[in-house]
Amino acid sequence: MPISHIADLAGVAHRAQASDLFVAEGAPARVKVGGKMQEALRRPATREDLVAFWRECGVDPDHTLDHDASWTSGEGVRFRVNFHQHLGRLGVVLRRIRSQIPTLDSLGLPDKLLTTWLSHRSGLVLVVGPTGSGKSTTIASCLEWINATRSSHIVTIEDPVEYLFQDRSSFFTQREVGTDTDSFANGLRRAMRQAPDVIFVGEIRDHVTALTALQAAETGHLVFSTLHSPNVAETIDRIVNLVPPGERQGMLSLMSQQLIGIFCQRLLPGINEGEVALVCEHLDVQGAARDWLRAMDVPALGDLMRRGDNPNNVSFMRALVAAVKEGRVTHKTAKEFAPNATEFERAILGIS
Repeated sequence: MPISHIADLAGVAHRAQASDLFVAEGAPARVKVGGKMQEALRRPATREDLVAFWRECGVDPDHTLDHDASWTSGEGVRFRVNFHQHLGRLGVVLRRIRSQIPTLDSLGLPDKLLTTWLSHRSGLVLVVGPTGSGKSTTIASCLEWINATRSSHIVTIEDPVEYLFQDRSSFFTQREVGTDTDSFANGLRRAMRQAPDVIFVGEIRDHVTALTALQAAETGHLVFSTLHSPNVAETIDRIVNLVPPGERQGMLSLMSQQLIGIFCQRLLPGINEGEVALVCEHLDVQGAARDWLRAMDVPALGDLMRRGDNPNNVSFMRALVAAVKEGRVTHKTAKEFAPNATEFERAILGIS
């Protein structure tokens, strides 16, 4: 049957420990392993292969241009699936949904900082970064740490679910947008009626979700969310600009009271072929940082992260220099990703 071709490809992707499987009509399938693309099987997927898979997942290729769903292979492996069309051809991208959740330490995250944030009983933690930077894995590790260390009801609203949690000390309610709720904003509002202690809302996309997340934090919940922003400064700017000009001061005041921290991460090519290195910028919102946030004094917050006198506040430039000195990335790679190549060369020499 045509469906078996996609199932075979999913099996290949799973056994190769691939993060993603790309199938396009008329082209050989490709998998992403360790951040690198490679061919999976040489036989190109036919339109019949794709049509059968779309219909197997309840998607009509004759009337749908884009759709997100989840699918479980015959081996019991769950994938999130994006169905799309390009230049009149059908395509799918499958991302493996994992149940083995790595620890904070194994990911190379600053676990002392993050566990301090996770120990709060209320407030908002933002994990930000570009697409494919590992935000979902970081959030999953944070939630699993809570799961192992205290008794809580953890409600997640995701699009789609990327990790499946097993209840340990805590109890999970995992809800998927499009299947269990119609939007992040509505799912978050409904979560408030489910007696949660911890809430994870997959992404802040509009001012309603941003405001509801902050209000949830204000009413005694620990809230996590993500944004596709490249750094701490851009994250603050994006959230503030989600609301109309007349409401921005109120948003800043609420953020200054409820925001615990912003954690921005990127995955860079590592020293060895196929490896990736995690490089993080983070802002710990306390003390003077709350006053600067309330005043929208982003330059002062940037200076706080650049100074180097507090390990809880680290700029991306400082993190790049540390990654080079620790032998995790090459000088060339760090300079390529640095916000300013000249400043990076000065920083690597210790010139402030």
